Amino acid sequence: MNKSPGNVGLFISCMVDFTRPQIGFAAIKLLEQSGCQVFVPSQTCCSQPAYNNGNRLEAIEIAKTTITAFEGCKHVIVPSASCAGMIKYHYPALFKDDPDWREKAQNISNRTHELVTFLYSIAQMKETRAAYNGPIYFHQSCSARREMKCEGAQELLQTIEGAQIIEMPNNEACCGFGGLFSVKYDEISNAMVSKKIVPLPNNKEAILTGLDLGCLLNMAGKLHKQGNPIQVRHIAELLAGEFSGQDISPASV
Repeated sequence: MNKSPGNVGLFISCMVDFTRPQIGFAAIKLLEQSGCQVFVPSQTCCSQPAYNNGNRLEAIEIAKTTITAFEGCKHVIVPSASCAGMIKYHYPALFKDDPDWREKAQNISNRTHELVTFLYSIAQMKETRAAYNGPIYFHQSCSARREMKCEGAQELLQTIEGAQIIEMPNNEACCGFGGLFSVKYDEISNAMVSKKIVPLPNNKEAILTGLDLGCLLNMAGKLHKQGNPIQVRHIAELLAGEFSGQDISPASV
């Protein structure tokens, strides 16, 4: 057992809470395996939708709620690179002209980590207790790659006994989700996700995984429409050994 990095607060994210709560439970399992004492305070959205839609005042009010909810937690852990990026990089910008909240925003920024990066780099998790006999395709989201610069995902996936870990050939390409982008520019988004899933096999034993549920939902929806039976699961579920039950698909959300 590694030395405990201290008490952590889990920011679940709206999408996980409303569509795939088992990701939150898997995250708690992994954090506790790493010696963390996990708190899940009453919480709301990270404010990213409002922020990306130009509603700065609403984004600020939502951000204040998040900042207050996680006061006292040594670390704030997020099973979503996109939401983690909002808190870590955009909260300080939101409050740059507000002396009363600027320090609080910077403080939560300094304490915020994407789940897998935290497990690998801070909690020093170097192996899993999971096993799966089949190929696992890994998608690195834009937020994970470019904003949060997440690390440790493939290293931990490689420790799943029996699994063959395959990085998607076009891993640097966007899946077309982008939050509100997929709503505002649905035709472009559809073209992007159609191209993105081309390398994936028609294999019900294969799994597609990644760090961001929004990307996974987007790709799962397209795969479902094309009749591709490949499973789609969040990386937290895989690392926690959660391979049974309904995968991420339009029928399950």
